[in-house]
Amino acid sequence: MTRPDGNDLEGSPFFMLTVRMQHGDATIARLPETVDYDNAYLVGAQCEDLVNSGCTTLVVDASKVTYMDSSGISMLVTLWRILDQRGGVLRVAALSAHYEQVWNLLGLEQVFPVFPTVDAALQTPAAGDVSGTREECTTPDMPAACAARAEKTPG
Repeated sequence: MTRPDGNDLEGSPFFMLTVRMQHGDATIARLPETVDYDNAYLVGAQCEDLVNSGCTTLVVDASKVTYMDSSGISMLVTLWRILDQRGGVLRVAALSAHYEQVWNLLGLEQVFPVFPTVDAALQTPAAGDVSGTREECTTPDMPAACAARAEKTPG
């Protein structure tokens, strides 16, 4: 696989997403230790391949992540949009305390919450899929618009 800038990334285990479980339409995928400009494109493409092959609940296990830059966060937002457009759900699990704080500062917990463990992500309905109805949020100023909508939505 080649990044948009022409660099070849395929074959390097450093850049690989680890699929821990696939069952029905749910998949658990563990992110690599580093998710940044150098590999976010490939990790996102691997996740998108999972969605294209039928995954509608993608649990992203971030327990091994020690560094994530804005490219990694953008990749996750893009995945959320892809899954949301297809009626699916993205759940992020086991972010470190530092990245969970970044998540909250960005308002992303209103769009797709972080779960403390993978098991919690699998067992707990995420906001927006509790009652079987999904609120679409595709505005360009996401997550601010989504957060504002979530505050107005009775829960």
